[in-house]
Amino acid sequence: QVRFVESGGGLVQAGGSLRLSCTASGVAFTSNAFGWYRQTPGKREFVAWISSGGNTNYADSVKDRFTISRDNAKNTVYLQMNSLRPEDTAVYYCNIQPAVNRYWGQGTQVTVSS
Repeated sequence: QVRFVESGGGLVQAGGSLRLSCTASGVAFTSNAFGWYRQTPGKREFVAWISSGGNTNYADSVKDRFTISRDNAKNTVYLQMNSLRPEDTAVYYCNIQPAVNRYWGQGTQVTVSS
């Protein structure tokens, strides 16, 4: 059974930083690409993804502020978020890339205050 467990969210002031973690189980971690996504009321959007070989891609809204990385030994994907803005407030999820609907986990809430 595929499972993703996200953690690391919280409340931070604008301009601050957070690092999110996503631990995967039940999936061939080293051979898969993974993505981070975020959801606000009524909208889920792509944030970043990382290939099995470490290539990365970002949404324009987070480029140069967020960094996705992976640790294959720990089956974990990270999202380092710097220079946070109030509009980054959302629940953040990880999934394989492209995302599979039945794999969504609980997510982790990120709230950025102005």
